[in-house]
Amino acid sequence: METASVVERYGGQNGRSIEWDARVDKHNSLQPIGHTQRRRSNQFSLSYFKAFFMDVFLPQGYPESVTDDYMEYQMWDTIQAFASSITGALATEAVLKGAGVGDETATALAATMTWLMKDGTGMVGRIIFAWARGTQLDSDCKKWRLVADILNDTAIMIDLLAPHFRFIFTYLVCLSSLCRSIVGVAGGATRAALTQHQVKWFIQ
Repeated sequence: METASVVERYGGQNGRSIEWDARVDKHNSLQPIGHTQRRRSNQFSLSYFKAFFMDVFLPQGYPESVTDDYMEYQMWDTIQAFASSITGALATEAVLKGAGVGDETATALAATMTWLMKDGTGMVGRIIFAWARGTQLDSDCKKWRLVADILNDTAIMIDLLAPHFRFIFTYLVCLSSLCRSIVGVAGGATRAALTQHQVKWFIQ
């Protein structure tokens, strides 16, 4: 590549020397070699990060491998999951306070028993629900996906209200844990069914 050397002068004094690309662009102006290299480097960096993002977060062969509604569904599902995570964190804080965290009069034994009853109810509920409705989740995934979302919001609301009803606090957190156990089974099964529905073809 041919280059031309240009010397900048300030007030009659010699300035710095710059190498310019001898080729002219469509506006008949010269461009410095360094500027051209930086532009190509920036384009390479953007292409690399775009390819990395698509490889990590999008399915293989996107967008040809999925249906047209895939991106819209994922966008709203991501917003819903983000909102659920925020409210879930607030609900966990409320349950911890209700269990005695930060209360000097609360005992560790009482908090442990409450937590064991809460988790135990969830485990039993998960097993019973999977036994009773497990075969219906794939065939009617839209219905159970909606049920899972409603129960998840219900569980969060119960957790937020539970500390204000100390006399039935244990029963309330057990009920919210039961709702979440159904959410875990129904939500996981329906998500898999919906994902398979959006697949056009598989990459071996």
